[in-house]
Amino acid sequence: MRVAYWKTVAALLVVASFAAPAGAAASRGARPEAAQTALRAAVTRGLQYLRITQEPDGSWGDYPATTALAVSAFLRNGRNEANEPAVAKGVLYILRSVKPNGGIYSDANAATALPNYNTSLCLMALGLTHNPGYNTTIRKAQAFIEGMQYDESHGVAPSDPRYGGVGYGTRQDRPDLSNLQEALEGLKDSGAPGNAPFWKKAIVFLQRVQNRRESNDQPWVKSADNDGGFLYNSLGKSYIPGGEPKSYGSMTYAGLKSYIYCGVSRSDPRAKAAYGWIQTHYSVADNPGMGNSALYYYYHTMAKTLDVYGGKVVRDASGTAHDWSRELGARLISLQHPDGSWYNDNSRFWENQPGLVTAYTLIALSYCLKRG
Repeated sequence: MRVAYWKTVAALLVVASFAAPAGAAASRGARPEAAQTALRAAVTRGLQYLRITQEPDGSWGDYPATTALAVSAFLRNGRNEANEPAVAKGVLYILRSVKPNGGIYSDANAATALPNYNTSLCLMALGLTHNPGYNTTIRKAQAFIEGMQYDESHGVAPSDPRYGGVGYGTRQDRPDLSNLQEALEGLKDSGAPGNAPFWKKAIVFLQRVQNRRESNDQPWVKSADNDGGFLYNSLGKSYIPGGEPKSYGSMTYAGLKSYIYCGVSRSDPRAKAAYGWIQTHYSVADNPGMGNSALYYYYHTMAKTLDVYGGKVVRDASGTAHDWSRELGARLISLQHPDGSWYNDNSRFWENQPGLVTAYTLIALSYCLKRG
């Protein structure tokens, strides 16, 4: 039966693999129902890969954050604790990682535990269960994340470039946009009040990682190209080779999504500048400015951002209209491995780990299905 099952799924993917190069489906006008069928088949295979690679203790990997992403992949694709044993086991593993301080991480050594990163993603997963039994755990985790923000309570003044940001969760590290976006998402998905001071302070940090002189008061932006995109941190750090303060894809999508979560309107000049960068650099082939580095992180952030931003079409700098969910979905199907997983040949940022990357991809595909 198992062999027959995989033969059936493989046949569906062969018939429906209109994706091979990225965006080919949209350009050929493939029927929406065929696109949806192919996406659902890819999701089915990806979820099965996660099922068979889950550890006996309910985890996927050493960090609770990876387990949280895998659980979220199931939840965002219609599975839950009642109908999916992998979700129930994964949630129990997350709950066993809860610390007395409200954080959710696995290592007592804060230097290696990445407390904020892990707590944020676990908070997102617990929020997505919509299980009221976790409300106390959620509230404590929200308070833990809010306590990680660099602000007056930690002797950080608004003029400090760290103000409003969060890092991995130790006071020795520097805050960055990647951790801030995860914190904001964890808070939002778990129902944190939208009028909490955390959101307003986060906007201060977001302005300082945006490549936009009109709203960024940091010295590095004076010599940058003022293109409206985003960088990794408020000191102008970029992971682009050479280290120049240049905007790139994954952080620009993260920045725009974070603005919207913080209540910044789409019509606000800061959000418009970020979306303008996205239009100019629109791509499902690579992570603009980074190539295949952090590629699946880029894809999953892109899908979340364009969903919350709204609209099915992104019009690029040449005026070409892109149905982003169909193009991204086609691209991701073309990258799926025979065992149902996804992973990156570029190992940077742990993207050679199939569990992590498969979770990223399944989350992205859930948005493609939603928008399809």
